[in-house]
Amino acid sequence: MEPIITTKSWNREIESQILKSWDLEDLYSFKLKKNEDDDNNIFVIDTPPPYPSGKPWHIGAAAHYAQIDMIARTARMNGFNVMFPIGIDRNGLPVEIYTEKKYKVRMRQVSREKFLELCKTALDELENDMIEIMKNLGLSGNFKNYYRTDSITFRTLTQKTFIDLWNKGLIYISNRPNNYCIDCGTTIADAEIIYEDLPTNLIYMYFSVADDKYKEKLVVASTRPELLFACQAVIINPKDLKHSHLVGKEVIVPLFNRKVPILTHHSAKLDFGSGVVMVCSYGDHNDVQVFRELNLKEIVSLDENGYTTTAAEEYKNLKLKHAREKIIDDLKSEGFIEKEEKIMHRTPICERSKTPVEIIPLQDYYLKQLEYIPILEEFTEQMNFFPTIHKQILKNWLNAVSIDWPISRRRFYGTEIPIWFCKNCRSPTVPEAGGGYYQPWKEKPPFDQCANCGTHEFIGEEKTFDTWMDSSITPLYISKFSQDDEYFKKTYPATIRPQAKDIIRTWLYYTMLRCYQLTEKLPWSNVWIMGYGVDETGKKMSKSKGNVIDPFPIIKRYGADTFRFWSASETNLGQDFRCSEQSISNSQKFLSKLWNLGRFLSSFEIPKEFLNDSLKVDLLHTDKWILSELDKLVNICIKGYSTYNFFIPATSIRDFTWNLFASHYVEMIKGRVYDNDNKNFQLSSLYALHKCFSIILLLLAPICPFITEKLWKTLYSPESIHIQMFPKSGDFFNVFEKYTEKIIEFNSLVWNKKKESINPNTGRPLSLKDAISIDVPSELNDFKQDLKSMHNLIQ
Repeated sequence: MEPIITTKSWNREIESQILKSWDLEDLYSFKLKKNEDDDNNIFVIDTPPPYPSGKPWHIGAAAHYAQIDMIARTARMNGFNVMFPIGIDRNGLPVEIYTEKKYKVRMRQVSREKFLELCKTALDELENDMIEIMKNLGLSGNFKNYYRTDSITFRTLTQKTFIDLWNKGLIYISNRPNNYCIDCGTTIADAEIIYEDLPTNLIYMYFSVADDKYKEKLVVASTRPELLFACQAVIINPKDLKHSHLVGKEVIVPLFNRKVPILTHHSAKLDFGSGVVMVCSYGDHNDVQVFRELNLKEIVSLDENGYTTTAAEEYKNLKLKHAREKIIDDLKSEGFIEKEEKIMHRTPICERSKTPVEIIPLQDYYLKQLEYIPILEEFTEQMNFFPTIHKQILKNWLNAVSIDWPISRRRFYGTEIPIWFCKNCRSPTVPEAGGGYYQPWKEKPPFDQCANCGTHEFIGEEKTFDTWMDSSITPLYISKFSQDDEYFKKTYPATIRPQAKDIIRTWLYYTMLRCYQLTEKLPWSNVWIMGYGVDETGKKMSKSKGNVIDPFPIIKRYGADTFRFWSASETNLGQDFRCSEQSISNSQKFLSKLWNLGRFLSSFEIPKEFLNDSLKVDLLHTDKWILSELDKLVNICIKGYSTYNFFIPATSIRDFTWNLFASHYVEMIKGRVYDNDNKNFQLSSLYALHKCFSIILLLLAPICPFITEKLWKTLYSPESIHIQMFPKSGDFFNVFEKYTEKIIEFNSLVWNKKKESINPNTGRPLSLKDAISIDVPSELNDFKQDLKSMHNLIQ
């Protein structure tokens, strides 16, 4: 018969038709069954809502979401009722920065209302692109009801959880030294800081001892001479014998003529600089610690715009860089510098602005977290990490948490902190939880009187939340926390949290903390971590380096299945993966091979014995052999899918299909499959062919949903492949596995022999169809007829 499939290659244009059919069939919708008692059948994915911070969307992120979809499809084919929500994270600093650049405005130089409107417009444009890419990738998520973290419903829930925790006494207001990014203009948490070794000068300065008995000068080494005016002590190590006689004395701060004490503290390192350290408010976190331990009085050195305060005297109202230059120049001219030394200094950097972080005492809101670290450490041991190696990142972070979480930010585009302050006594008051979405900076409070003093006038809070306060409640939002108790009971905790490794200490940790504080349960028991997408040389992608790849043109050019197969087969789970158009395009070759195999099979009728398992087939040895290898493939793939490591099934299916099924088995049985005179032999081959190919499609479906859907519906069933169950292993014909290596060796021997032999008629090497005289080894006697037919052997 003529092949049903006539086109010779897979056409990516078919993908858009399949997308429409899935949408019409509502194939992937999640619905709770009212009479379903078994909640174990529900599989909930706490999908990361991607952040639209600029164009193009990172190709590594697109690969990440393609694999999250593979998790969803795997679960469905294992019989689960899958909830795969889609969201967009639309709060926080990156969108403000993007808006400022796009519209050439500064946040604080336009009205708040206007700036929020600009942010929303910019977000809508970026969001549309991201949603379009996700849809074209074939994500089987809930696009009809996708959520936004800046929606009124989401922000209302964020505010409600804040009010609940406030009322529990877990949130407090405090004025304390905090990380501050001057470029971002806001407080930032420790989790938003990275450390880099940057070049700087270590300045050795002379401090005079303020005692007539001691005419010596004390050499103090510092990388922060610009903070001299905020120096409140000089410290030496308790084991420092060289300077021990000066402990308790005072020294005079150069240029500022103030006396400060000489004290001992273990943080002064004998092997760094001169061994004598000045303590300022605040050069680094060690200064903060020393100020607390030694009960030193704080001097505010910087304002919120990064300018020196009046405490700097003649150096006031200067940016730190200019203050540093001027102070060093004056120290030199006054003879206060012994020497300068170039060093690499470990510097805290804001992960967003990539500029050094300062420490400024400010009033902020704090969420208690220190007391929860022990229980979160216990839960961490119980969680399943895929791969397990990345659990250590979370354990290291839990061990590093040293202060409560500062959750307030001095920005505009974020969820507002729902608090009003009494104009008279400054007492804070929170509204009723869940009473609506509150915007204190522009609204009157939903209450009339201060409970503390009875005053009727209030001032609304202007700060917003850290964006992680919103995104850390995604498991609660998708499960309708505080909205639908029955729905929440069935869908919380979620089954799995898929995410990237760079936000383990932020999104993963904060979600654990917040959800436990609110529900006393962990939000999920499984965590799936993907590595970074880097360029083809292994370097991080960035717009400034010009090595960013836009995924959308790639997907349009080569198709979603090509992109998805590349994503799955490029590297093992959790490892960084290299992105290049060349490696993506190479994945097309396998899809072409698969399509042509389907085209070949479409030339033959599917035997009724294949469609009806009750009908028995008398299989030949070659067919039993390939089915034994197929069973081994099923085992390998199911193992890979069970750990969400799609590299295992992708590479295993490709190797089996290309290097064993197509290259050896199909060639061995071609003579039988075309032999209409021997129906039993033909039936055996057709049964095994379709058995192998149908299971290949089923195993590949989560990774390449489009081509498998088309081939499945064309060859096997009008029903979607994505509502089928995964095949199961049965140790079928496993005694035949021992022949695999021998068959491959013999076939390779014949092929090589033909290449080396010259056809006397053409003067060229023998073609694969030419006859050749080679004996089939005795151990392959059971396969002799198929091997003779395959190679045209003369014996």
